Amino acid sequence: MKILAIDTSNRPLSVAVLDDANVLAAITVTVHQKHAEYLLPEIERLLAMAELKPTDLDRVVVAAGPGSYTGIRIAVTTAKTLAATCNIELVAVSSLATLAANVPVEGALVAPLFDARNQNVFAGLYRIKGGVPVPEIADAHTNVTTYLEAINEYGEPVWFLGDASHFTELIDTTISAATPNVNAWMNLPQAATIGLLGRHETPVKDVDQFVPNYLRLTQAEAEWRAKNPEEDTGSYVEKI
Repeated sequence: MKILAIDTSNRPLSVAVLDDANVLAAITVTVHQKHAEYLLPEIERLLAMAELKPTDLDRVVVAAGPGSYTGIRIAVTTAKTLAATCNIELVAVSSLATLAANVPVEGALVAPLFDARNQNVFAGLYRIKGGVPVPEIADAHTNVTTYLEAINEYGEPVWFLGDASHFTELIDTTISAATPNVNAWMNLPQAATIGLLGRHETPVKDVDQFVPNYLRLTQAEAEWRAKNPEEDTGSYVEKI
């Protein structure tokens, strides 16, 4: 199975091309956030390096959030377009799960989080089982203190990834168990890992109707609902 994996859900841009479990080409860029400008050229470059055309692909796997609204939309829109135009499968994976998969320790408890500002985070809690991150606490947009208190109840060593350094003092004062040190690369999404996670996932049934996992309202939706509390709470705009 030929797989294209992409992630622009946060600051890094990561793209990989795989043939089943074999990584043919991969790149991760952290020096800019010009994802809309660089994503397609990087996809074209990596496909050329792997001597593949878009029509040779069988599946595109995308990190579908949570994270930056704009970043998520860029990756998901690109993935949907490729899936529709090339008639290939689309698979979505959690942007937080892809970070958790960076921990190669069986049984480890992993807490990936992204800073959502104002003492809030996008975060989940995962257990590594058979080399795969399995959710213990579902991904959510939540207050960071509430999140840490829930993790502390496990009473186990916890691997904190992502933007954990933004909350070092709070983690140290809230978590009573050990927090292993992590290498810098473990805080970065690896598109190759995204592709591996998506190999055995069920493809999206309706590509056109698929939307990212934002986990919170966009600013436009929040403002609209505040002004129209009597209206239906369903989404009033297409998110892509």
